Amino acid sequence: MFEGGDYSYDTCKNLILKQCHFKKVTMQKTRLSQWECQNVLFENCDFSNLECFGASFHRVHFKQCKLTGTNFAESYFRDCTFEDCVANFASFSNTNLRTMLFRQCQLNDSEFYEMDWKHLTLQENQLNNSNWFHTKLATLDFRTNQFQKIALSFEHLRGLTVDQEQALVIAAGLGLVID
Repeated sequence: MFEGGDYSYDTCKNLILKQCHFKKVTMQKTRLSQWECQNVLFENCDFSNLECFGASFHRVHFKQCKLTGTNFAESYFRDCTFEDCVANFASFSNTNLRTMLFRQCQLNDSEFYEMDWKHLTLQENQLNNSNWFHTKLATLDFRTNQFQKIALSFEHLRGLTVDQEQALVIAAGLGLVID
């Protein structure tokens, strides 16, 4: 286990982490390119504004981490969990997700633009102002999640499961006038 330590403002390329546990590690505004993680637990870590383009995550668990503004764009996730994380303003745009769980996370103002996913589960998250443009939503279930405003593509709504209140929010966001 790696506990503590501040690696903020660092730059690293081709970092590979396997079978590790990181606790209370800080990597704010760090740039990691071609980062690979396998069987890793990140617990109470602060990765705010971390840049990790094209990263690869297999069986990785982010638990109670601060991920505000973290950029996971163009990354690859397999069997990963984000639990009780603060990930407002994070970007998952153009990512490839296979079996992914977000549970009790703050994902307000986050980007989920053009994601390619299978087996994505969202449970009790805050999704206010999140952007899901150009992401297919069929079989996704938003019912246990909260949002007052959300950006979705009309052509990708078919098969999305929402509750009545969420349906009204989505309809208003698409320009329908509800009287």
